[in-house]
Amino acid sequence: MTKFLALIRRELILALRHAGDSVAALLFFIIAASLFAFAIGPAPTVLSGIAPGVIWVIALLAALLPLNRLFAADYEDGALDQLMVSGLPASAVAFGKIIGHWLTTGLPLLVIAGPVAIMLRLDESAVPQLLLTLLPGTILLSLVGGMSAAITLGARGGTVLLPLIALPLMIPALIFGAAGAVTPHPVAEFAMLLGLLALFLPLAPLAAGAALRAAVS
Repeated sequence: MTKFLALIRRELILALRHAGDSVAALLFFIIAASLFAFAIGPAPTVLSGIAPGVIWVIALLAALLPLNRLFAADYEDGALDQLMVSGLPASAVAFGKIIGHWLTTGLPLLVIAGPVAIMLRLDESAVPQLLLTLLPGTILLSLVGGMSAAITLGARGGTVLLPLIALPLMIPALIFGAAGAVTPHPVAEFAMLLGLLALFLPLAPLAAGAALRAAVS
């Protein structure tokens, strides 16, 4: 457990040293949402109707931005080889880095989603429900994105392959998350999101760990 916590701490320190990746994701989130507002116009009824779907799609795309370097930076400088022989299972190494991604990208996106939703004229009373769908949603984004980043590590054209793998896997979460943000009684939608989270929580680190072992072997 000590080694695992040290790995997460290392990821947070590296994220602070290279804060540009997280800042770029947040700026993309804000700018893309603003573009929707400019393109559609200021009509409150129209903007509020599409706001949950827009927030979910943009959060999905923004979370993908820092994933290219989630494993690639350590792979290129040899640090990944050291992590793989540090005594931690490969799946734990992958899971630690996925947690680091969520803490430095997913969590800030979750925090800023509320003000952006209000900017898109979403009723303030509907914001908490939107954020409740995004909480498991952003965790899913990190799990699926981290798994995809590990699978494409070292592959030719990995930058292009990563979203091609991650985006289709996120379609169910996108459907249920956006629907759960606007449904009066979103019990079924939340249940599906939690079901997806229960599926990927063990699966993504195991798959990512196997991919990392293959990449460094």
